Amino acid sequence: MKVMAVDPGEKRLGIAVSDETGNLARPLMVIIHVNLKSDAAQIASIADEQKVELIIIGAAFGSEGQETPASRHASRLMAEICLQTETRCVLWDESGSTINTLSILREMNIRKNRRTGHQDDLAAANILQSYLDTPEELR
Repeated sequence: MKVMAVDPGEKRLGIAVSDETGNLARPLMVIIHVNLKSDAAQIASIADEQKVELIIIGAAFGSEGQETPASRHASRLMAEICLQTETRCVLWDESGSTINTLSILREMNIRKNRRTGHQDDLAAANILQSYLDTPEELR
């Protein structure tokens, strides 16, 4: 099953997709935030183009699983995406995905000056890989 992930940010949204088997995530693109409806329409269109069966929306919950402003934003985005596509959507805890992405880049010996800038698509791939690596009964 092909899956897509969204890392929703205030200025940019990272998009990643899995391979056809749903085992390996890869960064796809970064889209610039316009507004909730436009962002959702663009995500729904990408999901249709990519022929995904599931859209994962990254949501940063608090340390005890409580809602945060970021998780509320992710929930609103998911609701709007659901209005614009029949593709199933779920929230997935993305806490620490950006920090984890930067850590992976350091481990890969990517120079510091190449680690700066927008890593939103890589963070989306990190979120998606986290989902794909979680046993189905725990999702």
